[in-house]
Amino acid sequence: MFKFMGNKRLIFLLTGLVCFFILMGLTLGNRAQMTMPEKFVKDTVSWTQGLFYRPAAYIAGFFEDIRQLSVIYEENKTLKLTLTQYARDTQKLNELEAQNKVLKDALGFTERQKQANNYKYRIAEVVTVNADPYNNTLSINLGQKDGIKKDMAVMTIDGLVGRINQVSEFYSNVQLLTEINDTDSNSKAIAVTVKGRESQSFGMIESFDVKTGNLVMNKVDQADPMQVGDTVITSGLGLVFPNGIEIGKIVSIGLGEFGITHKVLVEPKASFRHIREVYVVEVPEVR
Repeated sequence: MFKFMGNKRLIFLLTGLVCFFILMGLTLGNRAQMTMPEKFVKDTVSWTQGLFYRPAAYIAGFFEDIRQLSVIYEENKTLKLTLTQYARDTQKLNELEAQNKVLKDALGFTERQKQANNYKYRIAEVVTVNADPYNNTLSINLGQKDGIKKDMAVMTIDGLVGRINQVSEFYSNVQLLTEINDTDSNSKAIAVTVKGRESQSFGMIESFDVKTGNLVMNKVDQADPMQVGDTVITSGLGLVFPNGIEIGKIVSIGLGEFGITHKVLVEPKASFRHIREVYVVEVPEVR
């Protein structure tokens, strides 16, 4: 019985070897077509692999997307910080350029004034603006401790803007030329002349025309040689404003109310809006 069982195992082994060699013979070599068993096995394996591959691919892609989102988030954060720093640097650069321009203009202004007269110009910052239409004034950061006195002329690098009308220890108020009014006792007229014809022309700026935005010059003799386009400057005859400070340009000349003198409109050279810095004119005392 044991001998039969041993022979049976040998028969199975030989049969398996024969099948194996037959299978190797069928699969080896270049064949144009696959056998039906091979097709069945290949399709079955491919279908089974597909069942596992798709979910695995989705999961792998999901974690890859999370990793990419993390990278994009960090890059976006870095870009935002870079843009913020760039914006700050740009703003700082613009401020420095603006300050540089102001300093250059101030230097050029003082150099020109040194050649024109011996006045001392005290630079001051505007700290407050009173936009009251009936009392349009500026407040500057110079006062009595700085030697500022009432009625001192105040100007920008473009021209005259007003005069000091109130002084405290550390601050002063500036009444603008727009507040000149011949009916107001607190307002002071400006004695003026024409640049280049100081000995021939004379007039008094007594009011401001709100509609046209021009200063009104009266008491101009009909024989006065002033013309449209002439530059109007202070004459110094009024004993309030020193002579030689530019005020504006003549834009029109017409007859006055009674036809005896001329009425002249003067376009201010300086702007009265957004004033940040002014110069208080200090005239040396004559000894």
